[in-house]
Amino acid sequence: MIGTSSGAADKRVTLRAGLNSGRLQRLPGAFSPLVAKVVAEAGFEGVYVSGAALAADLGLPDIGLTTLTEVAGRGAQIAAATELPTLIDADTGFGAPLNAARTVTALEDAGLAGCHLEDQVHPKRCGHLDGTAVVPAEDMIKRLRAAVSARRDPNFVICARTDAAGIEGLSAAIDRARAYAEAGADMIFTEALTEVAEFEAIRAAVDVPLLANMTEFGKSPLLSARQLADIGYNVVIYPVTTLRLAMFAVEAGLCEIESSGTQFDLLDRMQQRSRLYSLLRYRDYNEFDTNTYNFTLEGMQS
Repeated sequence: MIGTSSGAADKRVTLRAGLNSGRLQRLPGAFSPLVAKVVAEAGFEGVYVSGAALAADLGLPDIGLTTLTEVAGRGAQIAAATELPTLIDADTGFGAPLNAARTVTALEDAGLAGCHLEDQVHPKRCGHLDGTAVVPAEDMIKRLRAAVSARRDPNFVICARTDAAGIEGLSAAIDRARAYAEAGADMIFTEALTEVAEFEAIRAAVDVPLLANMTEFGKSPLLSARQLADIGYNVVIYPVTTLRLAMFAVEAGLCEIESSGTQFDLLDRMQQRSRLYSLLRYRDYNEFDTNTYNFTLEGMQS
């Protein structure tokens, strides 16, 4: 009951199987373990941990300020919350190729099912901002080879992200994608594509699983899961969606309390106490050890 019945190795097998299933794997972003639990209950195939959302949750911009320790620690908490496999954003691997190798070992130890590494210069920035820069393809290949060589569990998925499309053009991004796949990447993530035709071109050019980023307010069109599946993508992430939904509600609610002096009119827009307790499995904990968890749930207010 405490923890999950599936271990990290099992979750990695699940992610691998999903990539090869012919069905689109949908991975909403979770910025906390509690959000991951909702993702699982909603019926999605996996969980994604966004570097941008993690940085924002720490009150930081997404410009490479977070550390491997912070990312691995938060990733471990989120991965342990559900039976689903969790894919995490590992930025540039936090430094040189040797750092990328250490990143993979740390994320494996943290129970993640996979990660993606990108070809931006270090420190990186959000891929949907202007002014991003990429390292030479040869440098990224060294980064990937180091990461792949450090992998101990062959089912740990290493995804290569390229930000070259908006910098060097789509043709260069395709060349990089092919080279990264040859270097050992299990999946390719081409960031900030701007039209459907670009998604189709990447699929036609690359013979490995593909990941699509459906982030709001960015450079890419918001394609539906059906559209992405029809194109032939294997994974779609919604990296910051849950954070944006939550923060919009938080800001609106605080404004209401500040102006009216009470949260009474917000009650129908809140998760009820009973629902939170259900997600957290209060009743199961109570039944597990009534000598320690001897509280009463019946009659508690919502």
